[in-house]
Amino acid sequence: MYATINPANGQTTREFDAATRDEIDFAVETLHNGFQASRHVSPEERAPALVKAAELFRERADELAATITQEMGKRNRDALGEVEIVAQIFEYYGTKGPEMLADRPVEDSTQNDVVQYRPMGVLLGIMPWNYPLYQLARFAAPNLVLGNSVLIKPAPSTPTTAIAFADVLSSAGLGPDVYQTLLAMTDDVEGLIRDERIAGVSLTGSEGAGSKVAAVAGEEVKKVVLELGGSDPFIILDEENLEEIAEVAVEARMENMGQACNSPKRFIVMEEAFAPFVAAAKRLLENNYHPGDPQNAQTSLAPLSSEAALEKIADQVDRAVEQGATLETGGHRLDREGFYYAPTLLTGVTPEMDAYHEELFGPVLVVHSANSDEECIRLANDSAFGLGAAVFGGDPERAEAVGESLEVGMVSINRPEGSEAELPFGGVKKSGIGRELGRLGAVEFANQRLFRA
Repeated sequence: MYATINPANGQTTREFDAATRDEIDFAVETLHNGFQASRHVSPEERAPALVKAAELFRERADELAATITQEMGKRNRDALGEVEIVAQIFEYYGTKGPEMLADRPVEDSTQNDVVQYRPMGVLLGIMPWNYPLYQLARFAAPNLVLGNSVLIKPAPSTPTTAIAFADVLSSAGLGPDVYQTLLAMTDDVEGLIRDERIAGVSLTGSEGAGSKVAAVAGEEVKKVVLELGGSDPFIILDEENLEEIAEVAVEARMENMGQACNSPKRFIVMEEAFAPFVAAAKRLLENNYHPGDPQNAQTSLAPLSSEAALEKIADQVDRAVEQGATLETGGHRLDREGFYYAPTLLTGVTPEMDAYHEELFGPVLVVHSANSDEECIRLANDSAFGLGAAVFGGDPERAEAVGESLEVGMVSINRPEGSEAELPFGGVKKSGIGRELGRLGAVEFANQRLFRA
């Protein structure tokens, strides 16, 4: 069921009917016909609509941020930040996109040989709830300037945000012939992927959902991009600036209440810095995060996105403690209405425990101790996931050497992970395949055609 349930109080404010099979077919046909009619329009001609969309996102920022907060519980000031990065993405691909997609001469060719970037057709995007506006922009903007048509299946808990996003694009001139939101059910996804009018599919979500989507797309020999989350390591090599690094670490972990794919989730700390880091992190979690209405600018601890999200993280923490982990602080649901969970710190998590291998999607820090750079690297790479990582150390060359050995798609040295319009985003191993954003993301769903004249 598609519904808006306010995570701050658990109240359902609106329900939506799922799309019928006829509505699904009409949406796909409209986008397919739109692509056929406009497939030869150049990126230069498409770009102004993206720039206009950026302007409209900024004009409607307050309204959009309020919708995000109501649907998934994000603090309002963080929701405003999400709207701004969305505007930046559309602005970036509206200005830089045509240059990225220009014909590129083939290196070392003695002839007039170029690689062209041409659109493929209608793309299906299966979107998550944790960044309900940003995730849409990350997929849509590069593909819209390229010339693909985009069909979005939003998360069942964030339909209002997805509909509002489509309304902004329509107002900018990117109407239902190039972009649509479809409230389809999970059972309809396989049929959509198999539809011959769908050229490719992108999913951001769980490993299980990604493997199912990839299996169907593979049978149909269709392009697929998967972003499946992570258990990103945050490595601290020494005690230099430890208090400041602890603040950075906790703030990064608590961003979006820990509900971020590339949030640092495993803190690997050299043994001499382990005890002071744990003490600093515990103090910050206990003193700096207090629950409140996420619409209030002063609130520091927002609810989790849903009852299911709260129950899952609570179960993971409970099992970790039962299996022998040490609960330093937190570890319980807060006694108030809504889906609030106490900021939590775990130590002593070992490979025999479920929490060592799982992605913890919530306000939970797991801190490990290491006695050498080699052990830091081993612990960091001892994961099925490989999205991102951060390494902090007083010796930049040492930190970079550790970063070079990490099996991830994104490494940050002496700064937290982040996502910007121009930076490619994606991972390896079970964190997924393909890239979004940057030039790599702009051409993921392009026909990279050799043209010899």
